Amino acid sequence: MRLRKVHELAPKEAIESNEGWSRHALETQDVPEASLEDLEWADVLVLGSPTRYGLPTAQLKQFIDTTGPLWAQGKLVNKVATSFTSTGTAHGGQETTITAINNTFYHWGAIIVPPGYADPIQFQAGNPYGASHISNNGANPPGETELAAVRFQTRRATEIGAALKRGMAAAS
Repeated sequence: MRLRKVHELAPKEAIESNEGWSRHALETQDVPEASLEDLEWADVLVLGSPTRYGLPTAQLKQFIDTTGPLWAQGKLVNKVATSFTSTGTAHGGQETTITAINNTFYHWGAIIVPPGYADPIQFQAGNPYGASHISNNGANPPGETELAAVRFQTRRATEIGAALKRGMAAAS
């Protein structure tokens, strides 16, 4: 497993003006930035983004826009992919952000694995598209329900990814 972040585009002043953003930047300062090599290496991709007007952040979008060479070579085809988000407010665009990220997966030829309602936690979490959280603009950290939902989603995606890899190897 590799944990990566995308390159930050916002000016330092903007980050410092928001306590939650500033804290997150400090907490993740040692996390390596994502590369195309990371995408090529992975069998399962889990992409997440805060919501910006119902869409993924510009930072994630800019990284996605660099994937053209991998896409053109078919190196993203049949990767299992899933996505998640957080919003500052209720009804802040959680589902549209997740489906916007998934639009990229369609173009890559990836296999999208949503959590659906395939586990009891999803009836509490309530978002079959992907794990999501309402942060109240950073004031509320994810609770146990949200964390359990994202654990289920990633477990489901990795199980499907492993089964797909075994099945494709057996078919070869």
